[in-house]
Amino acid sequence: MIRVHNVHKSFAALQVLRGIDFNIREGEYTALLGQNGAGKTTLLRIIASLSRPTSGEVSINGFNLPKQAEQVRRQMGVVSHDPFLYGDLTAEENLKFYGKLNNLENLQERVLSVLEQVDLSVRRYDLVRTFSRGMQQRLALARALLHEPDLLLLDEPFSGLDFKSSQNLTDLLNGLHAKGTTILMTTHDLDFAITHCKRLLLIKQGKLVKDTETQNLSRDELVAAFG
Repeated sequence: MIRVHNVHKSFAALQVLRGIDFNIREGEYTALLGQNGAGKTTLLRIIASLSRPTSGEVSINGFNLPKQAEQVRRQMGVVSHDPFLYGDLTAEENLKFYGKLNNLENLQERVLSVLEQVDLSVRRYDLVRTFSRGMQQRLALARALLHEPDLLLLDEPFSGLDFKSSQNLTDLLNGLHAKGTTILMTTHDLDFAITHCKRLLLIKQGKLVKDTETQNLSRDELVAAFG
């Protein structure tokens, strides 16, 4: 599903990514780990076609980035630090706007379905600018799921969520994984990654230093790898 080969990214003289290589198979649930500044968000943005690598190759389900970005975006949903929502539109209006951009069929049905998935049905007519950070995060996830993507990219998706919302998101992601959705997410929560993700990628100073099945790595070993 995801192929990353020898990816470098620099901002002027600052090297953020240094020769990243990995492949993610269809249906894998993968955590991208690393300390602040390690390059996780930069790498996720490149995979999401929101940024271009300085050098190297990225392909999604056989489509090459950035040349075939349009085909790639049809297959993926993205939740980043920016929710990409319009504050002066309601939750339902935001989702309908994005659904029309993607020419979705049965749009009203899909909008109601994803609002139910993220527990925002009762706020469907409220303006997004009245939402808390956590509610906006949940609506951003609904936006990402609207077109039923094969690949879901999430950058710290639990940021701003309370305990109940975090548990609901955990259950939702586990359900999507069970149905075959490929999930790649950044997180600082090592316990979550070990408990729920099947594969771990650890980046340190722009380099991939660990790529392993979760079952092959203990928490102590993972903590030591961060050092």
